[in-house]
Amino acid sequence: MSPKVLIIDDEANLRGLLARIIQLEGYVVTEADSAKTALKLLESESFQVVITDVKLPDANGVDLTLKMKSIYPTTEVIVLTAYGTIADGVRAMKNGAFDYLTKGDHQNKILPLLSKASEKAQLQQRVHDLENRLTRKFGFDQVIGHSAAIRQAVSMARKVAATDTTVLIVGETGVGKEIFAEAIHHESHRKARPWVAVNCSAFARDLLESELFGHAEGAFTGAAKARKGLLEEAHEGTLFLDEIGEMPLDLQAKILRVLETGEFYRVGESKPRKISVRLLAATHRNLEQEIKSGRFREDLFYRLNVFVVPIPALRDRRGDIPLLAERFVQIFSGKMNKSVTGWDEGFAKALDRHSWPGNIRELKNVIERCMILTDGPRLTADLLPLDFNLHDDPGGLDLASVEKKHIQRILHFTKGNKTEAARLLNIGVTTLYRKIHDYQITA
Repeated sequence: MSPKVLIIDDEANLRGLLARIIQLEGYVVTEADSAKTALKLLESESFQVVITDVKLPDANGVDLTLKMKSIYPTTEVIVLTAYGTIADGVRAMKNGAFDYLTKGDHQNKILPLLSKASEKAQLQQRVHDLENRLTRKFGFDQVIGHSAAIRQAVSMARKVAATDTTVLIVGETGVGKEIFAEAIHHESHRKARPWVAVNCSAFARDLLESELFGHAEGAFTGAAKARKGLLEEAHEGTLFLDEIGEMPLDLQAKILRVLETGEFYRVGESKPRKISVRLLAATHRNLEQEIKSGRFREDLFYRLNVFVVPIPALRDRRGDIPLLAERFVQIFSGKMNKSVTGWDEGFAKALDRHSWPGNIRELKNVIERCMILTDGPRLTADLLPLDFNLHDDPGGLDLASVEKKHIQRILHFTKGNKTEAARLLNIGVTTLYRKIHDYQITA
């Protein structure tokens, strides 16, 4: 697509001449005789380059440049004037102009300048589009749900994202705390800077300290060379400490120092290092109770507790379960190359009445399991784990009923192959045939 250029000049003859010259080079040109007309055109159409005169009937072109760049930052502006001054040129460039030309000597310079401005504008637009796609992928658009509880959590997180405030995200295991943390980062002014996440429960105490703060050469056995920690990796960006309630007390004190002074020590070093990092933390624990039990520092809690975002459990937002399940079906349909379009009523009822102790993570795992087992276009209740279907038959909790349902499920999985079913059940084929007969299983 040819680049679009908007020319703003109240002198019709000069404006028309410049437009024809530029059109001959393959640009799409639109003309405006005033700032008011130009701004209306910019509202409805995207231009790569604007060429504006300084003296307009309703504005000063240098001042107009500042307004246009503040609203349309990826559009480049070239300023033309009949009487150029150094002061006006400097002010135009400070206001964001790509360049400043004096009429009369501009005809030889305008085309190469226009080419450079157009290339820059198109590159900026591509970068802008990429950033928007990244924001949609990692921002709050990835949070699925329309329930009041999840919308409230998103609203709170959006408001704090624009700040540098420390945020504590709380909620049960599997509710999506890291998704919220990542969205806060990607909708903050640090989004172009590093995003570093670490699960505090995944490391032993000594290893966690080295991972977070780095170490000097020879700091401990095996430290053959100095190494940066995750804190330094996150410099100018965001560090997310997941499950901070699992962090040992002495490391909590070191994190507190980072929050209070912006300084830290690598393991084995005596000289502090400066750091600029935004800290986000998450936990499934009740930290106030942990303080009473002596497992969490009260002073760190108050530094983290500046802004709390509570994430609701899945059982408290049941209306979102079909939306989340649908999304997971779409994901696994693509990964497994299956054409699954939905589920039957029994499947929906089973999902709705389940207590979901593992929250969204559990739902995702359940859908993945059902997608593996299904051979048809719709998911059915018999594909679900056994505990989902016990509600259908309150009297069928005896061992025989449970065994019958389990055998039926395995036979469905093996597509009636009794040898394979017997292998999975770890019983002999003869025993399986006897149980099929006893339970009157149709396979």
